[in-house]
Amino acid sequence: MKTFDHIIIGAGSAGCVAAATLAKSGRRVALIEAGGSDEGFLDALDAGRWKNLVGTKHDYDYRIEPQPHGNSSIRHTRGKILGGTSSINTIIAWRTPDYDLERWVEHGADGWGPNEIGPLFDQIFDHVHIETSTLENRFHHDLIEAAGQTGLNLVDFSPQNQVQDGVGYLYFNKKGRMRQSASVAFLHPLDQWGDELTILTNTRAIKILFDGNRAVGVETDQGKFYCDGDLILSAGAFASPTLLMHSGVGPADHLKDVGIEVQHDLPGVGENLLDHPDSMIAWETNRLIPAVDLNAMGMAAFGKTDPSLPVPDMMAHIGTAVFDTYTKPHGYPTAANGFSFSPNVARARSTGTVRLRSNNPADRPVIDFRYFTDPYDQFILTEGIKFSRRVAAESPLKDWIKRELFPGIDVQSDEEISAYARKVAGTVYHPAGTCKMGRADDDTVVVDSQLRVRGMQNLRVADASIFPTMIGVNPNITIMMIGMKCADLILEG
Repeated sequence: MKTFDHIIIGAGSAGCVAAATLAKSGRRVALIEAGGSDEGFLDALDAGRWKNLVGTKHDYDYRIEPQPHGNSSIRHTRGKILGGTSSINTIIAWRTPDYDLERWVEHGADGWGPNEIGPLFDQIFDHVHIETSTLENRFHHDLIEAAGQTGLNLVDFSPQNQVQDGVGYLYFNKKGRMRQSASVAFLHPLDQWGDELTILTNTRAIKILFDGNRAVGVETDQGKFYCDGDLILSAGAFASPTLLMHSGVGPADHLKDVGIEVQHDLPGVGENLLDHPDSMIAWETNRLIPAVDLNAMGMAAFGKTDPSLPVPDMMAHIGTAVFDTYTKPHGYPTAANGFSFSPNVARARSTGTVRLRSNNPADRPVIDFRYFTDPYDQFILTEGIKFSRRVAAESPLKDWIKRELFPGIDVQSDEEISAYARKVAGTVYHPAGTCKMGRADDDTVVVDSQLRVRGMQNLRVADASIFPTMIGVNPNITIMMIGMKCADLILEG
């Protein structure tokens, strides 16, 4: 039986960064990951091969509860591998907008404002290589010109800049074809670590071990591991609240209902489930689009539904392919040559829950996003489809179009667009918020601004589950920042 200074459960975007930062400071760290290693595994390292991992043993492939206002067939890909979802995602890289960090501070996240967090992003980008698409071609040029006709200027989406409305090329955490996941950027090569970092792959955490209200270790399917200092839960927005609840920390009534002894009544665990829901509009082209990037998604557009808004409230990823995952089952046509806009709700107001299905840790959790229960989200998605159509209707982009594939030109009224958009809605795969950070007078808060679990000792959470509110961009780099912030908080004592 070995005792460490710290145990980190989950080697995803935050866990890898926290582990490397603590280990380099001389702390003895155990990093526990349910999946296998990514080192030398080309499907995880080549940024263009992520689809080879979806739906395999390297993907948790979470299912959701029926959605009365949206698509019940959405499946949430989550990486079960060293690097977590940063080893299986589309590597789109953004810095957290200052606007969103300021909102977090308003919710009680003291010390998380832009001035405090800015230097952490600088450290992240010292490790993580960022580059943009170099595959400019006539299609991209014509799209930019058409967007300009609608008032959308070409903007630089570099992570060094604040997001603004406009159209531009995406930036990615990669070097050529090779992804810069959290594990690649912070842990590789794995043989560099001595006693300071023990990486335990293929090891599934079952529950946190306590002495009174103090976390002392974790029970896994490979035995028990103990720590003298803080245990950090970095398993993600689904697994972190699930593991807390299986350990007896969560809403007391729910824990009693599923037969789990209550260690600490914490009602906010599993509440405030957030996401970026999206939908899809696509066109068949009358010619082949030349030279696509690795993920067939090299550009994005941001727009405001109200010009007086301080930041864009709608984002659309733009792809040089027909993305028909959720439209094809409904009988909508597809095509070999085409392009897609996938507008999403940048800061959705609908919130859901994560609950236990039973007291058996092997059972999948009950995940209910409650998509589109807030009419605001329906409005944004409807406006997003209309926004996309306005761009496509302008020259010279319209000269590429053979026909609109879905929803189809017969779908025109706001009511028709909303019904279509929600029926085929998807996700940008950004679950967050289920262990919310905030002030002590908020009963739904799980962790304080130091990431410490309320009412517990030696227990912190560091992953997307701590988001008080959703941020307006893809969150992967933000989650890496959270891992570094957590390590710094521990080292500062």
